[in-house]
Amino acid sequence: MNKVAILVDGGFYRKVANKVMGPKSASERADELYSYCNRHLSYKNYGKKVHDELYRIFYYDCQPSDKVIYNPLTHETIDFLKLDSSKWAKDFFDSLSHKRKVALRFGELSDGTAGYSINRAATKSLINGKKKIEELTQNDLAFSVQQKGVDMRIGLDIATLSLKQQVDKIILIAGDSDFVPAAKLARREGIDFVLDPLGHKIKDSLALHIDGLTSADQKYKQGNW
Repeated sequence: MNKVAILVDGGFYRKVANKVMGPKSASERADELYSYCNRHLSYKNYGKKVHDELYRIFYYDCQPSDKVIYNPLTHETIDFLKLDSSKWAKDFFDSLSHKRKVALRFGELSDGTAGYSINRAATKSLINGKKKIEELTQNDLAFSVQQKGVDMRIGLDIATLSLKQQVDKIILIAGDSDFVPAAKLARREGIDFVLDPLGHKIKDSLALHIDGLTSADQKYKQGNW
């Protein structure tokens, strides 16, 4: 039996789960994630059923933005803390925090990067002359803000878990982020490092430095998202 730590890139998980599994309430999404992580603990190894021990689930994300942002299309200001999506996120974090062996790690949002921009499809239509500026709608705009500190916290926890020999295996649920240095460190310390990209294709440079690639649900394994 291995002692296993499961690390979850929250922004990545929520985006993919919403697309693959469909929208859910905050508590339902929290239950879904908790169940999904625990499914990683039971698997077959050379035909034999294995049940690993959960050390802890580490969940990494950012709190919703508290900024008031100007919308260039409607000429209105939007208080993001009053949006339904912000309330959903807070309820989701609260539901997760009450589950056994779950630790939440929060980075920060880079307020200087927060704002609206024209999305890729609309930009292409403008360049091709298929759409005029005055024909833009709210659906043509995308709000974006960069996270700070999430990847760093994931890397630090991988290093700490590995150097202190607190676990035998680390399962990282994340996309194709640059976790190669952390993965290499974990493997040098004898840790079994497994990546779950939820069906997302990863770069060869990352595949070289992991011990396994898997997903705990067939819907993600299909990689159709």
